[in-house]
Amino acid sequence: MAYWLFKSEPSTWSWDDQVAKGAAGEEWDGVRNYQARNVMREMKLGDLGFFYHSQKDKEVVGIVEVIAEAHPDSTTDDPRWECVDIKAVQPVPEPVTLAAIKAEPKLAEMVLVKNTRLSVQPVRDDEWALICKMGGL
Repeated sequence: MAYWLFKSEPSTWSWDDQVAKGAAGEEWDGVRNYQARNVMREMKLGDLGFFYHSQKDKEVVGIVEVIAEAHPDSTTDDPRWECVDIKAVQPVPEPVTLAAIKAEPKLAEMVLVKNTRLSVQPVRDDEWALICKMGGL
C-alpha cells in the first residue's frame, strides 16, 4: 500500500463535502498539473491519503481511500487529464497543521514541506505514521 496527500481549498471542496459523498466517493477532478496527474497515475485501489485543507487552515483533517484508479477526468474533454476517485475513511481527531509539520525535523523532507503548491503528492511510510500519531490516530 502507498500513501498520498490530497489538497483542497475548503471553500471549493471540504472534508465535510467528501464525507457527505459516503461510500460512493468522488472524483478528485480538476487537477491541471502534470506532476500531480502523474502522481495519481501511480495510485492503486485501497491506497490511503491524507485530506488536507489548504488556503486558510492549512491542516490534515481526514483520511481517504482510493476507490478508483486513474481514469479520464469528467470535467474536461482533454484526454491529457486524468483523476482518481476517493472516499472518506475517517477524520483526524486532532488536525495536524502545516506549522506543526514544518516544526517536526523528521518531516523536513516531506513533499508538503518542500513543494507546498503541489495539489496531489506522495507521502512516505514513515511520514504517514508520524502524522497519524501527531493527529491522534
